[in-house]
Amino acid sequence: MQLLTDELREIIPPFYSSEDIELEEKMIYAKFFLADAQWSWFILEYDPESNTFFALVDGLDRELGYVSLDELEQVRGHMGLHVERDLYFTPVKYKDLKI
Repeated sequence: MQLLTDELREIIPPFYSSEDIELEEKMIYAKFFLADAQWSWFILEYDPESNTFFALVDGLDRELGYVSLDELEQVRGHMGLHVERDLYFTPVKYKDLKI
C-alpha cells in the first residue's frame, strides 16, 4: 500500500507552516498504523526534501516528533505486517482526535 498518495502530498502542509497555530487547533491529515503492534502515526506536516513527517506518534508513549517516510515503509510489526494508511481517516483538528 502506498502510504503517501498524490492527494495527501497536496493537502499536507510543509514544515513550520502552522507553527503560529495552537496545537489543539492544528489539523491532522492522515493516519498510518501497524495493525499487529498498536502503533499509530498521525500526520500534521510533511517535508518533501527530506521525505519526513511531523506527526503525533502513539506507541509506547504519545509524543510529537519527526518520522521518515522511508523508515515507515520498512517497518514491520510482530507478525511481519507493513505500516498501513487508514483509508477511512478524515482530516480532523488535533483537539478532536479520538485515540
